[in-house]
Amino acid sequence: MRAYKTAKVESEPTILAATPSPDLKDEIDLVPVEHATLRLTRRAAEQLHTIAERQQNPEVGLRVRVDSGGCHGYQYAIELSDGRQPDDYVFSHTELRPSNVYIDAVSLALMKGSLIDFATELIGSSFRVDENPQAKGSGCGCGVSWELKDDVVL
Repeated sequence: MRAYKTAKVESEPTILAATPSPDLKDEIDLVPVEHATLRLTRRAAEQLHTIAERQQNPEVGLRVRVDSGGCHGYQYAIELSDGRQPDDYVFSHTELRPSNVYIDAVSLALMKGSLIDFATELIGSSFRVDENPQAKGSGCGCGVSWELKDDVVL
């Protein structure tokens, strides 16, 4: 029996295009700008760019949120969004714009440094979080939920 190795997914350069409103600093813990990082694959950036052009809306983007739930404690909620909310960090590919990714301040603390990919498989195409440095292991068997590493400080 031959073992097949999954190819490593490469990220593209991204920028932090916007941070939450400074008025919120007393209400929520903000991730310091130097730790506010996110990686995108070229496939994800191209797909986001295509969606924005098709909708003729440069503000449309991907909203990624971390919710509590699932068998391991956390799960991702990923959906399209028409624009930015006051507590959002906004990430974008450096060349393919618009390619907006919106993540609220609480969720970013749980997924800073993560890789967002767009995958096409037999069962369909979707955006997904492929690598999260804050997550322990590979998550649950069904692939929906994940657990926070013990040493992560929020």
